[in-house]
Amino acid sequence: MGWWPFGKKSDKQTSNSNDPILKDTRTWLSELRDACELNFDKPEEARRQIRYMQVEWKEALDTGVLPASTREGLESRAFRLLTCSDKEWSSWLDNLDFWKAGWKPENHEPNEP
Repeated sequence: MGWWPFGKKSDKQTSNSNDPILKDTRTWLSELRDACELNFDKPEEARRQIRYMQVEWKEALDTGVLPASTREGLESRAFRLLTCSDKEWSSWLDNLDFWKAGWKPENHEPNEP
């Protein structure tokens, strides 16, 4: 009888528990959007949270958890949200294209071959 269910466990792990759970682009965007929408009537508080998130994005980039392209998109949105007036604030929040993955600023021209 070679099979016994209560025997020693092998040293081999079936899953790598050290792997971080990586967020995708939509998750990062959703966190930014949620912070802004929860404070839609308090733009300064939302801007404070955005600045804090920028530090988190930098750390995530440095550790390899956040891709550079995703960080670039997040920073581009953060720049607009941090520099806009309170009147423009709600316009950015209501702009559905602004919150889609792959959004580019209007004045951004793609590189032509």
